Amino acid sequence: MNFEKKPFAPRQMIKGSWKCSECGKEITELPFEPSPDRPIYCRECWAKRRNRKFRR
Repeated sequence: MNFEKKPFAPRQMIKGSWKCSECGKEITELPFEPSPDRPIYCRECWAKRRNRKFRR
């Protein structure tokens, strides 16, 4: 079996104007269409929350 690593295609970014739910920083593009009933986080706040979530 040949398990070559193939590069990922870049994700399509959605342009808009949102605020981070944690720090209030302006967000101008996201890799997904945000849902109005869910929080949106900037890269820094998302990374902090992700680290807390997976720490055991």
